[in-house]
Amino acid sequence: MHKRKICVVITARPSYSRVKSALKAIQEHKNLELQLVIAGSALLDRYGNAADFIKKDGFTANAKVFMVLEGENPTTMAKTTGLGLMELTNVFYNLQPDAVITIADRFETIATSIAAAYQNIPLAHLQGGEVTGSIDEKVRHANTKLADLHLVSNEDARERVIKLGEDPEMVINTGCPSIDLAREIKSEKDLGFDPLKKYGGVGRRIDWKNGYLVVMQHPVTSEYDQARQHIMETLHAVTDSGIPAFWFWPNVDAGSDGTSNGIRTFREQKDPANIHFFKNMDSLDFLRLLKYSKMIIGNSSAGIRECSYLGVPAIDIGSRQHRRLKAENVIHVGYDRKEIQEKIKELNGKGHFPSSSIYGVGDSGKKIAELLSNIELRSTKTIAY
Repeated sequence: MHKRKICVVITARPSYSRVKSALKAIQEHKNLELQLVIAGSALLDRYGNAADFIKKDGFTANAKVFMVLEGENPTTMAKTTGLGLMELTNVFYNLQPDAVITIADRFETIATSIAAAYQNIPLAHLQGGEVTGSIDEKVRHANTKLADLHLVSNEDARERVIKLGEDPEMVINTGCPSIDLAREIKSEKDLGFDPLKKYGGVGRRIDWKNGYLVVMQHPVTSEYDQARQHIMETLHAVTDSGIPAFWFWPNVDAGSDGTSNGIRTFREQKDPANIHFFKNMDSLDFLRLLKYSKMIIGNSSAGIRECSYLGVPAIDIGSRQHRRLKAENVIHVGYDRKEIQEKIKELNGKGHFPSSSIYGVGDSGKKIAELLSNIELRSTKTIAY
């Protein structure tokens, strides 16, 4: 029997955790062959080189695509996507996959979708139908319209994709694969590693064993010129809280140079005694770090997805996750140091929230692999509009 060749394109650090359990399930499925393409910032050292973690987890890349232009502004975002489209078109031509998977809403993922759709390769889109209120939402919905199979993370998203005109039979709520990873570590009784010893990082040797914060704040692409100002507010709030904090570097987006420069400047001038900075971390270790934290602060979707399942309090800053489906663990604030600090004080010591299953129960990867093995793979729309 012919094994279906399923080509998955990972373009950034967060995309890997979004699809890791599905990669494993596809690799282990008797009727599927995994083709893995690593591209974009997932290959860059300054963003943590996710490729190293992917290789360590037992996955082999069939192709690597270097496509990120320097600048971190809207113009380089557009050019990076253009380079990705040219390169991925050749990759798919050579690999001849039976289906391609594109993930979520990062700006460059549209290159994966166009390269597959224009070559009549069936396209599956993970995490369609969600709303965020920035350029990411435009990309997500554009991916949806280019895709043939929609593997969404929740019922709200499924309804929205169907309203966009997609065939209900091809819109399936599998839950989010990132919840599979959270389920793996949910029952563990302790952190199991020393973040400073295992990952190094930069900054003070903070005393984290009596409780700590996790901070991950990315620039908002539609507000990229304010990125430095936004990150400064959070830096002051976290420093003034006095609580030990593990702070993670931002994604490569328009404005990330402003975010990064703001962090470097603050670190050099203030040398905060309670903050330690990391570029990247193994996805399971990151979830362990979240599980045993007091809370996560910033605008990462991890606060919305994985932390809803783990019950970790999340202070969501600004507009990046605007209108996204949220559980009761998420508290929204603006870009204001006093407001952020007040919420830190409010949540500190309150403990965790009940676990929520709005993004799945931890079996998404196997569901996705099984669907890909037996569903009709189309490269045309069959529904009457």
